[in-house]
Amino acid sequence: MQKTASPRPTRTVDAGLMASLAGLLREWLPRQRWFAGKDRPVTDLALLSMTELFPGCLHLLVHAGHSAVPSPGGAPPAGDCYQLLLGVRQHLSPRLGKALIGRAEEGPLAGLTVFDALQDPRSAQLLLDRLRHPGTAGPLRFEADPSVSLPAGLVPRLLDAEQSNSSLVYGDAFILKLFRRIQPGVNPDLELSGALARQGCGRVPAPVAWFRTMHPWEATLGVLQPFLRDASDGWTLALDALASGDDFTAQAHQLGMATAEVHLALASAFPSGAHAENGRTAAAMTERLELAAHFVPALQPHVPGLRTAFGTLAACDPGPPAQRIHGDLHLGQVLRAGREWFVIDFEGEPSRPLAERRGVHSPVRDIAGMLRSFDYAARQRRPWRPEWARRCREAYCAGYALRAGWDPRKKHGLLRAYETDRAVYEVLYEARHRPDWLPVPMAAIERLAVRGA
Repeated sequence: MQKTASPRPTRTVDAGLMASLAGLLREWLPRQRWFAGKDRPVTDLALLSMTELFPGCLHLLVHAGHSAVPSPGGAPPAGDCYQLLLGVRQHLSPRLGKALIGRAEEGPLAGLTVFDALQDPRSAQLLLDRLRHPGTAGPLRFEADPSVSLPAGLVPRLLDAEQSNSSLVYGDAFILKLFRRIQPGVNPDLELSGALARQGCGRVPAPVAWFRTMHPWEATLGVLQPFLRDASDGWTLALDALASGDDFTAQAHQLGMATAEVHLALASAFPSGAHAENGRTAAAMTERLELAAHFVPALQPHVPGLRTAFGTLAACDPGPPAQRIHGDLHLGQVLRAGREWFVIDFEGEPSRPLAERRGVHSPVRDIAGMLRSFDYAARQRRPWRPEWARRCREAYCAGYALRAGWDPRKKHGLLRAYETDRAVYEVLYEARHRPDWLPVPMAAIERLAVRGA
């Protein structure tokens, strides 16, 4: 694989860079959809890594939290590490007004305008060029599948959908996901999609290029995959069906089959042979419930009823073997192109530690996530249509059983516990990020708590 020359990191800028950026980033970061710390102030910022990716564009890894001192042994400090691509210019074009972060008043960038480089078409094209020509740039490593040719000159556009990361589409041919919240290790979105491609599973777009960092620890930074141009996501399709009064059970049945095919391929790619320890899983679910109730007072009256679901789990049969799973499966994570369903975004729940997301879990966890998503969709219409959600849930499970060889509906205790755990996660997520949506998971909480009591 041909190597390109590595640009020389700008040490003079590196030395005092945060003097220029800290004040700007404290204001800008909390306003970003992908910033995880909206419920706590940014008390300090520390620069973990800086590379001048190309003239006028800085690639940064920045730690946001309460302590800027790295932990012993090279582990990241307590808090969150974010990947930023910042443009630096004397003056910003009016067409990039939305990208503006601010004007540096001190430090090595004093007098210069700082902006989000991902919103600049020129910077986005230069980033693709880096992926087209594998090599290094300081601690960054750009790699690609040599069997895939990436054309030059693809016009970039930044997706503005609500995401926990940032995505650039190039010429409606490829999509580059840049992970914003960085943790040490291989991101499962790269690991699992690559493994599924090697298994010959056609339900997942295969990675064609990616990049990672080696400092301050090794971590995945971004993945480029084919863009399914004519596809629609499952969430949009479900809402369209609800709006027009159409049935969605045939699509849900096919989606269940597609989910089972992905699970079977993952089990083959990462054989474990183990079963989830229900007692330990129930204890972890109970701990998450108590933590969520601490942050969301509305959850507290329902805690006793919800605990019963986890208590029942501890006494359940082990169920299907534990395996690698999607980890955050819902209607927004599936695409339908023609008559086929595709599964995307194998990152898992970004709020969970990477080691946990890369571990093995019961496939019932993915199934419960999709069942909750049907309920989410049904509650977007007034009046609420519980029968629509019930029919979709039944059809999805039937389709899954047809391919997997076991029926999720017959694992009552497992399914109830995992659905309850998912609803608790949704309550905490919505309270932190989308308070207006909180009534949706709270309705499920009320149902599950009464059922538990």
